[in-house]
Amino acid sequence: MKALKKDLKSVVKSLKLLTKQTEKIAKALENVETPRPAKKRPIAKAGKKTVTKKAVKKAVAKKARKKTAPKKAIRKTSAKKKTSKTATNTVLSIIKRSKKGLNTAALEKKTNFDAIKVRNIIFRLKRQGKVKSKSRGMYVAI
Repeated sequence: MKALKKDLKSVVKSLKLLTKQTEKIAKALENVETPRPAKKRPIAKAGKKTVTKKAVKKAVAKKARKKTAPKKAIRKTSAKKKTSKTATNTVLSIIKRSKKGLNTAALEKKTNFDAIKVRNIIFRLKRQGKVKSKSRGMYVAI
């Protein structure tokens, strides 16, 4: 019985010691967590004034705002839809003109595009659903 009391007293004593240590650690963490104000370091001195990075950024932004050109008036286009001559539109129009369909070699000759560009355009048109494969390497407009 006496041995059990001694063991319990030693456990209580070690628990008290541990609580004190955790309180010290908690106080240390509170001191670490409080943010300290950042020090402003001068970049350059102009006379008596000290210029900071923040002031330089503001000045640059202000100059950039002044240099923007005035907005132009938006022109109203006619009711007809303008189709721009992109590479994709060029290839699609050539494929539409052919009845049997075209292969990539024929498209390369007619457009003067390289093989990779033609393949990429065909891939894009197939994904959009404007062209389908008639057979391997032959493409027909839908």
